[in-house]
Amino acid sequence: MNNKPISDKLPNRAQQIVDRSLAKRYRAERCFKFYGISAIALSLMFLSLLFINIISKGYTAFQQTFVELDIFFDPGILNQEALVKADYGAIVKNALQAMFPDVQGRADKRMLYGLVSSGATYQLRDMVLKKPEIIGKKLSVWVPADDDIDMLIKGHIKKDAPESESRFSRKQLDWIDRLTAAGKVQKKFNRTFFTAGDSREPEQAGIRGAVMGSFFTLLITLVLSFPTGVATAVYLEEFAPKNRWTDLIEININNLAAVPSIVFGLLGLAVFLNFFGLPRSAPLVGGLVLSLMTLPTIIIAGSSALKAVPPSIREAALGVGASQMQMVAHHVLPLALPGMLTGAIIGMARALGESAPLLMIGMVAFIVDIPAGFNDPATVLPVQIYLWADSPERAFVERTSAAIIVLLAFLCIMNAGAIILRKHFERRW
Repeated sequence: MNNKPISDKLPNRAQQIVDRSLAKRYRAERCFKFYGISAIALSLMFLSLLFINIISKGYTAFQQTFVELDIFFDPGILNQEALVKADYGAIVKNALQAMFPDVQGRADKRMLYGLVSSGATYQLRDMVLKKPEIIGKKLSVWVPADDDIDMLIKGHIKKDAPESESRFSRKQLDWIDRLTAAGKVQKKFNRTFFTAGDSREPEQAGIRGAVMGSFFTLLITLVLSFPTGVATAVYLEEFAPKNRWTDLIEININNLAAVPSIVFGLLGLAVFLNFFGLPRSAPLVGGLVLSLMTLPTIIIAGSSALKAVPPSIREAALGVGASQMQMVAHHVLPLALPGMLTGAIIGMARALGESAPLLMIGMVAFIVDIPAGFNDPATVLPVQIYLWADSPERAFVERTSAAIIVLLAFLCIMNAGAIILRKHFERRW
């Protein structure tokens, strides 16, 4: 029988209970840290896989396969009075025929002429129009290869596949081998990808038209949404009376930020196109739609930035005799500006990556020309990616990934700009 008094037992028992509790708490804390680190590692792993997949498929699009041809600018074909409409395709065919004189028969000649892209004729036309004095001369010209040849040279199409499953005949592979052995096939930087508009031919397709369309659309969005959003946030936070009506407005603004973007596209279709009769596929309408979508984000970010300004700033300004307007314009707004700019840039980044509302207003059309104004038919980069992703040609796969890389680069630059602006204008108190 234990003869120790109860008063001596209680501290030991309490200590044991505390020790067991502490061990349980430490174990729970370690589990929580493990789950958190695992979640972050898993997220980084999937993000890395996404980037690796996109980059591995897209980096080859920044190069294009070219074939060197000895072009004779035949004066008999190039009529000085109609250089624009001259038969440049015949010049390319003559050059290929001179390199492979043993090729006879219509079918073989068709396969031979298919080694070179149809864009070679436009390249020769531009050369002649720029320098007419080359007519009658023989020059070595690097012209773009057909997209299938490009895929073969880049290794995306297997060369040793059975002829029944291959896109090339043995004769074509032999011609390609002879050109490669003679040093007349090379991969060069693909300037067309950055300087051309859309095309049905992958080797002639570029993103410049989509980039210009995105630029005009975002310019309209920024001009309309940023001043309106900042003015709305300032009025609601600094001037509007606090009653049920302002509460109702703020609740609806918060709800609008969560509305699916396709709804704004339907609104733009009904109001801007069907009611006001604005042109379809125009950056002007796209900018109006994206302004409606971005406005709630900018208002919410602006309101949060204004709320973060200490009340002592306002009280000090009013205490030295400043009016309400002077207090807001000279003291509160400059301090809230970093948060507002950050919200605006994040809103612009979201608008840059949106495609669903723009599909509803016709910006999904196939447009070859580069837009030069706000009313010209245009598309935007996300929609261009969507169009290329739907194309069956293998060459459009790498161009889709390359366009995604460009879009991600723009988004990273915009987010980096938001961070730099916030750090530059941020004031601590």
